[in-house]
Amino acid sequence: MLQSGVSKKNQVHLTAGSSIPLLRNSLWIVANGMVKLGAVTEQGDELLLGLVGPNEPFGEPLSMVEAYEAITLTDCDLICLTLEEIAQSSDLSMLMVNAVAARVRQTEFMLSLLGLRRVEDRVRAFLELMAQDYGQPCDQGLRVGLRLTHQEIASALSTTRVTVTRVVGQLRDQGWLTLDAQRHLVITHLPQR
Repeated sequence: MLQSGVSKKNQVHLTAGSSIPLLRNSLWIVANGMVKLGAVTEQGDELLLGLVGPNEPFGEPLSMVEAYEAITLTDCDLICLTLEEIAQSSDLSMLMVNAVAARVRQTEFMLSLLGLRRVEDRVRAFLELMAQDYGQPCDQGLRVGLRLTHQEIASALSTTRVTVTRVVGQLRDQGWLTLDAQRHLVITHLPQR
């Protein structure tokens, strides 16, 4: 856990929907909650670049994207560490290497989704990734406690909101996913990775 050995002075609590300041020589680590990484194109379109969960890092030093932003999806506890603090601790450095490796794997998987010709396959694979990375086991399968809009999913998968809404409806009709009492997605059929 990245929280061990980190001073409380480095920890910040932010409520859902908060913008997180990105600092030139510092990284944020999510202690609790979920963060959405995004950008805005020159045409004003919003892009979903990735999601960051517990023990995962993000920050300006890890991106070359213009108009890069980080927004809390849930209430979050975040830890801010300078690159110097990380470099001075071999434990933090090793934990950071493992955390960055996990983010690279997620990013590569997200990029691979864009190579799928059928949007239905992209949406299904995206939801599987969210369930496997951030899902919580429940009686019906894996509950995805994230509140992503159909527009955010569409921006991540290079398609339209209308198409995502249609595909999610089809997946519900097929019984592949359901909604729980809090209207969170529950993925009922997951392949083994």
